[in-house]
Amino acid sequence: MGGLLNGKRGLIMGVANDRSIAYGVAKAAAAEGAELAFTYQNDMMAKRVVPLAEGLGSSITMANDVSEEGSAERVITELRNHWDRLDFVVHALAFADKEALKGDYMEVEHKAFMDSMLISAFSFTEIAKAARPMMTAGGSLITLTYLGAQRITPNYNVMGVAKAALEASVRYLAVDLGGEGIRVNGLSAGPVKTLAGAAIGGARHVFRHAETHAPLGRNPDMDEVGRAGLYLASDLSSGVTGEIHYVDGGYHHIGVPREE
Repeated sequence: MGGLLNGKRGLIMGVANDRSIAYGVAKAAAAEGAELAFTYQNDMMAKRVVPLAEGLGSSITMANDVSEEGSAERVITELRNHWDRLDFVVHALAFADKEALKGDYMEVEHKAFMDSMLISAFSFTEIAKAARPMMTAGGSLITLTYLGAQRITPNYNVMGVAKAALEASVRYLAVDLGGEGIRVNGLSAGPVKTLAGAAIGGARHVFRHAETHAPLGRNPDMDEVGRAGLYLASDLSSGVTGEIHYVDGGYHHIGVPREE
């Protein structure tokens, strides 16, 4: 394609390693000319994120723990030391206590529920509000979600509820910010072999089931998901907001699979 994001500046939040979906989107954006900044949660994550950012031509990396009150405002304040404008944000942050992903959903404890909702859902609203003044020419806010927000999937439990709140936030934020030319969308990838996905029990079963029953007969790869993120970040999707964009080989359309 060449240069879809020339002159555009984007903030990438949630890269864990070079197999994370956030990295896939960042890689695609950098290849199309975007100037990028990255956040990391703590010093341990910085050891992973900083080299990856440098590999994509970025020298802007910032600590940002969204569980701390005011973190969104602080990261945007720091970003203003480098840029005077922001064109897109990729929000790829989620958390659930491992115990809250096991057994029955109703057994989730209060703290585990609140932590998951804060980090996985409300942090997107916080960064949208904080980034808004920098998005003076409009732009795009993108968050990552999963089919478990819409349908029951094994061992997803509280994360499914948090992702459902996140998807509702996409719709409400789209209305709040649409008049300023800021688009808000969710990117829902099928099972991809990531560090986060591996933490979910029964991940292999979900991966095999999805690839068996998806109309395309396979799960997406990281580059496909990255290009979908590129589409949402670029002007190719200038008329799209409030949407959940699926990249899952069509699996989300399937109710009862055909008999073999």
